[in-house]
Amino acid sequence: MNKKQNRLRRAQKTRARIRSQGVNRLCVHRTPRHIYAQLIDPDGGRVVASASTLDAEVKLHIKYAGNVSAATVVGKVIADRARKIGVNKVAFDRSGFKFHGRVKALADAARENGMEF
Repeated sequence: MNKKQNRLRRAQKTRARIRSQGVNRLCVHRTPRHIYAQLIDPDGGRVVASASTLDAEVKLHIKYAGNVSAATVVGKVIADRARKIGVNKVAFDRSGFKFHGRVKALADAARENGMEF
């Protein structure tokens, strides 16, 4: 198994546990250049809200998209968008990535802005 397959295997196990909880999930994906966050409904079939470093609203506040400060801005934006549609309790899906650096910064920013997970 290579690095990507190991990450996807970890993500699959986490998503199975989240599916049994029956709550919205905050799914995070990161690349070296960008970070993406999606709020997915409990059925897993529909994206309710999303934010990324490619959004025009986020681009106004960041200088470079591949660092912790950009992930913090994305966390704030996704929390605001979730609050507008009435979602505040979610399950955090880190997609098999380690919970540190940009993934942790996004999660902390979302928590500070009213999301519970």
